[in-house]
Parts: sequence; structure tokens; C-alpha cells
Amino acid sequence: MKLVMLAAAGGAIGAAARYLVGIGAARLLGFGFPWGTLIVNVAGCLAMGLLIELFAQKYSATNELRTFLATGILGGFTTFSAFSLDFAALIERKQHVAAFAYFGTSVGLSIIALFAGLAIVRMALQ
Repeated sequence: MKLVMLAAAGGAIGAAARYLVGIGAARLLGFGFPWGTLIVNVAGCLAMGLLIELFAQKYSATNELRTFLATGILGGFTTFSAFSLDFAALIERKQHVAAFAYFGTSVGLSIIALFAGLAIVRMALQ
């Protein structure tokens, strides 16, 4: 239960940061392109790479700290960072076929699922 609470607390911080970045990017760069999402995804992936490698190479981190920072804050900031870490882990383990299958199915099925959700609601509300 302790880890769930740490993930939830970190997730709230990450989600609030994602919201603020989105608002700030729209104000600075305009609303015509999803700049906020792009910035959050790239920044979150960079932060995940830095964090995980520092924990692996230099600092010993407890499971609680990893859960709060990686799963909580970065997961709340962008799940794209978790997706990217999973992909990188498969590549690092030389599981290239699995990595690219994960990449293709994650992106492809997620986009299909989004359009399916749109279609279901549109049909239900007609």
C-alpha cells in the first residue's frame, strides 16, 4: 500500500506539471500544434533516461524512491516515458523483434482504440 500511495502522490505532481507545461506551451507557441504534448513527451523521456541510468550507474535508489519518481512523477507527467523505457529495455536485452512489435502494436493499437472510442460515442449520441 505504501508504494501505491507514493505512486499516487508522484502521479499528482506529474499530472499537474504536465498541465502547466501544456498551458505554458500553448500561450507561448500557439494552439495550432500540440506543442505541450511534444515537450512533455520528449522532456519526460529525457528525464526517465537520466534517472534510470543514474540509479543504475551511480546512486542506489530504494524501491520507494524509484516508484515515487519514475512511476509516480514521470508516469504522471507522461506515460510516453514509461513506454520508451520499456522499448529501450527490450532493445538493451537484444530483443529487437519484441521491441519493434511492442512499438508498432502500442502506437498502432492506441491510435485505433482512440478512433474506436470516438466512433462509439458518436454512434451512441446520434
